[in-house]
Amino acid sequence: MAMPYQPLSYFLDLLEEPNRSAVRKLMLDNPQLFGRAYGSAHNHQNWEGGYFDHIQDFCNIASVLYEALSSKRPMPFGLSSVFLVAFLHDLEKPWKYEVVKRRLRLKPEFRDRSFVNRFKLDLMKKYGIKLTKDERNAFDYVEGEIGNYSPYKRGMGKLAAFCHMCDIASARLMPEHPLKHDDPWPGCSDRSHRR
Repeated sequence: MAMPYQPLSYFLDLLEEPNRSAVRKLMLDNPQLFGRAYGSAHNHQNWEGGYFDHIQDFCNIASVLYEALSSKRPMPFGLSSVFLVAFLHDLEKPWKYEVVKRRLRLKPEFRDRSFVNRFKLDLMKKYGIKLTKDERNAFDYVEGEIGNYSPYKRGMGKLAAFCHMCDIASARLMPEHPLKHDDPWPGCSDRSHRR
């Protein structure tokens, strides 16, 4: 039987403490920003609420892939770590864009990748979000070994590789999902922020 599509709240409830409470506090302190954030300016889930839709989709894809892969070989990490990385990997998005003349515009300071990384880490520190060594590696490499690839040293750990697969599936394989209506994944259409 196909796994039904779950809301983002379902996955965030599965985070281990103290991160579950820290993430809830971060979201409760910024409901307008999180609720309206776009998934991206153009490439994936680029609609109001698309940020949540992307993370939600990432987590749903992760659940399916984790179950399928775990039935063949044990996974060396738990889903709580995957869901935490999913939530954190684009944490700057609610602050990154502004709407100007009905067009989404990147705020200038967010063009600098090092600024973006500091911004996310500062938010995590402010709210007391703690990462294990593997979660930090996944946070750093969820979007690939950009600028850090070496044929002699593996940068991306196993959790990072799994999270990268899920992120790519949502952002590049299915960037228009979740569909507002008639999404083929059972339970998905009523979970989208595209209303």
